[in-house]
Amino acid sequence: MTLTTAPYRTDGATDPWAPGRSGAPFPVAPVDLLGCAVHSAAGPGTAALATALADGRGPAATDAADRPTAPDDVPYPPLDVRPAAGFDPAAVLGRKGLARLTRTDLLGLATCTEALEAVGGLAGLNGPAGADGSDVAGETGVVLGSSLGSASAVAEFTRDTLVQERPYLVNPSAFPSTLMNSAASRAAIRHGLTGLNATVSGGPLASLHALRYARNALVRGHARQLLVGGVEELSPHGAWAWHRAGALAPDTALGEGCAVFVARAAPAPGRAAGPAPLARLLACDIGSAEPGSGPLGVARRLAGLVRDALARSGVAPGDVAVAAVGAAGRRGWAAVEERGLRLAFGPGPEPLRLRVQPLLGETHSASGALQLAAVLARWQDVPTARPATAERAAVITSVGPDGSVGCAVVVRPESA
Repeated sequence: MTLTTAPYRTDGATDPWAPGRSGAPFPVAPVDLLGCAVHSAAGPGTAALATALADGRGPAATDAADRPTAPDDVPYPPLDVRPAAGFDPAAVLGRKGLARLTRTDLLGLATCTEALEAVGGLAGLNGPAGADGSDVAGETGVVLGSSLGSASAVAEFTRDTLVQERPYLVNPSAFPSTLMNSAASRAAIRHGLTGLNATVSGGPLASLHALRYARNALVRGHARQLLVGGVEELSPHGAWAWHRAGALAPDTALGEGCAVFVARAAPAPGRAAGPAPLARLLACDIGSAEPGSGPLGVARRLAGLVRDALARSGVAPGDVAVAAVGAAGRRGWAAVEERGLRLAFGPGPEPLRLRVQPLLGETHSASGALQLAAVLARWQDVPTARPATAERAAVITSVGPDGSVGCAVVVRPESA
């Protein structure tokens, strides 16, 4: 599929896939998603995620021995938790140097490594030195969304400052892992990536913030390609916070996961095409409702954001086949998000709601990345997923408890 602004139909809507479309570019510059790696409760890889989506069932309850542990054997609250199934960082990274890494570091580092491997590494993307002989590693970076980094590392380090003998004998080697950008930095160091490196916080919208940040950096020429995604660890400390706050929707498990995509600005018309993309990211927008506007104000703000993102992407609402929703696991916010989507798509046919939370649990800052991975898994040629060939476009949405809203528009190119 050539990404161009389509001619108008007789009803005034645009049809990006109509015959005889013009050669004008989209109002937003597209970004190619060339590779994807994911770890979740469904298992490693998009094939496992596609199988879980097709089956419609989450994993069985985990044994206590399968849960990520914390120092001093901090117990979990009485919650259903879903760790990343089959996650073996040593198999991806080797055993050396893993002992002091946090769960967030391991998830982020392993998934970034697998995302690069999925496209053949930097050489597979660019040739040994890039098509123009430039420094490929120096133009490749990492952008991850995260709410806090490692909640377990922060909690344990903070506790040590309170309980250890003066002069507060904390372990200095544990400090780097308390930083929010630890996972992205370690991924860049391991692979020698000296380009842009950023970690973006935004609660449940963190992954969408990261996608927006990466998209802007790519289309403005600040990087050749980026590893972009979101990561969230499962730990007793984080689980207690969710349990005490009562923020999970009924019958929702608490999960963890990481999804990372290899992103690059789509080639301009007339230039040689690169590797075939899995999908193309068009608009990715973040907004917020007016303070005091209440849940209805948040729903209306989301509806306006979705409509604007689709209009700038040259995609008609009727052409959106899938809406991957992000608030299904949080008490009270699923209804707000659903109302916003109904306002956005109006009385016509509505897109299928793709909910990953019943399968993977509430994954907070990684949810947007896992929603996007679920869309790609649905679209890839995996027999158990049985993607409909008519599905050309999808939106990934989420809302936050502070009234923030986000929407990303992705399309499935003909070459995917």
